[in-house]
Amino acid sequence: MIAHNKHFIDGAWRPALDTTHTVVHDSATEELIATVSHGTASEIDAAVKAARAAFPSWSATSVVQRAVFIQAIADGLEARVESMVTGIAAEVGMPLKLTRRIQVEAPISAWRATAAIAADALADTPLRHSVITKEAVGVVGAITPWNYPLHQITGKLAAALAAGCCVVLKPSELAPTAAQALGEAIAEAGLPNGVVNIVLGDKNAGEALVRHPGVDLVSFTGSTAVGKHIASIAGQALKRVSLELGGKSAGIALADADQAAVVKNAIASCFLNSGQTCSAITRLLVPQEQYDDYRAQLQTAVEALQVGDPRDGKTRIGPLVSAEHKQRVQSFIAEAVNQGYDVIKAHADTALPNRGFYVAPIVFGRVPLEARLAQEEVFGPVLTVQTYADEDEAIAIANGTAYGLAGAVWSGSPEHGERIARRMRAGQVDVNGAPFNAVAPFGGFGASGFGREGGTFGIEEFIELRAIQLPVRTATK
Repeated sequence: MIAHNKHFIDGAWRPALDTTHTVVHDSATEELIATVSHGTASEIDAAVKAARAAFPSWSATSVVQRAVFIQAIADGLEARVESMVTGIAAEVGMPLKLTRRIQVEAPISAWRATAAIAADALADTPLRHSVITKEAVGVVGAITPWNYPLHQITGKLAAALAAGCCVVLKPSELAPTAAQALGEAIAEAGLPNGVVNIVLGDKNAGEALVRHPGVDLVSFTGSTAVGKHIASIAGQALKRVSLELGGKSAGIALADADQAAVVKNAIASCFLNSGQTCSAITRLLVPQEQYDDYRAQLQTAVEALQVGDPRDGKTRIGPLVSAEHKQRVQSFIAEAVNQGYDVIKAHADTALPNRGFYVAPIVFGRVPLEARLAQEEVFGPVLTVQTYADEDEAIAIANGTAYGLAGAVWSGSPEHGERIARRMRAGQVDVNGAPFNAVAPFGGFGASGFGREGGTFGIEEFIELRAIQLPVRTATK
C-alpha cells in the first residue's frame, strides 16, 4: 500500500498536517492500494502564497525557456510510464492497453505539443497602431477529476505554465498516481520553486482553493453541480473561471448511414473507460423505421464485450472507480428497468467477477426525451437509444438536454453529415467516426461549462489581453 501523505509546496514534498485521509481501493479486486492525505486550508494557503511569490519571475521568463521546462516535465513523465499505467488502471479500471495509449502516452504527447506551439500562441499581434500582448492571468487554482487523471491535469497545467501562470493543483483523491508522478517530474525538471504546487485532498481542500483571494483563475473539470457552485463563488470575487462539466452527448445516425459503422463507433464511445467519460456518446438516435435493425446489431455487439480485470488482455470493459460510484450507476439502471424501457442488452445477462466494482454494459431502447436516463449523466456503461421521424426531430432530440459537450453524426455523405453537425449545440461533433483532435478546442455549451482546453485555445484560457497604443507616425515632406 502506498501512503500519499505529502503535499508538493514551494518546490518540496511537505508532510501532511492532518491525518484525515481517503482510502483508495483497486477497482478490480477491492484491495486496499493507497491512502491519500487531505490538505488543509493552511496548506492551500501556503501553496497559493508560494505561487504568488513565484509569479513575477516565472511570468517574466521567456516563452522559449518555459517551453524547455515543459519538455523536461514531459521527459520526467516519460520515465514513469510503466508505474502510471499500472497505477491508473488499478485506480480507474480502464484496460491496460487503453490506459497506456489514452491515459498516459497521449497526455505526455500533449505536454510536448504545448511546448512546441507556445511561442506562436503567445506572440504579440499588431493591430493598426496598436500591439496586442498576451499576459499571464496570474495564479491558477486547478481542480481535476479521477476518470482521466493525467490527461485532465495536463490540459490545465501545461497550458497555464506556457502562458506564464503559476498553479496550485488539487487532483482527485481517488486517483493519486498521476499527481505523484507529476510532482516528481517537476522536481527533476528543476522548475523554480512555487511555480507548481500540488495539494492532495477532498472537496474541502478544493473549496479552500476556490475561495482563496490569492487565486486569479479557477480551472475545474467535474460535475455540473460542483461547477455551478464554483462559478457562484468566483462571481462574488470577480475571479475568472474555466469549467469543463458534464455531458449527455447524442450521436445521430442518418437514414443512409453505414449501420455497422454506427454501432461500432457508438459502442466504442459509450463504453470507453467503462462509460466514465464526460464526452462519451451516451444517446444514439436512429430513424424509427430502422430501430429493429439497430436493436439486433447493438445486442450482438454488446454481448461480444469482455468484462473483467483491466490487467487481463481480453478485457474490453473494466470496473468502475469505486463502490460508491457503482451504487450510483446501478440506481440509474434499476430506475430505467422499472420504467419499462426496451432492454436491448439485459444487465443481468453478463457474468461478472465476484469482487470489484463491476457493472455490466446495458442498452435501453425507445427512451423518451424527457426521461431521466436521457437527460442526466450516468457516467457508467449505459447506452440510451432514441428514435426520430425526420432530421429536424433528430436535431431537436440531440439538442434537447441542458448539456452540450460533444456529439456525433453518421451519414452516407460526409457533406450531409457536416451540415447536420453544424446544427448541433455541442462543443465538438464527430462526423463518421472522425478521430479526436488534440489541438482542437475541447469544451462545451450550456450546462457542459465554458472555456476551452487543447492547442492554442487552451493556452488562451490563461492569458489577459493588453493593447498598447503606439503613436501614429505622420508623413513628413
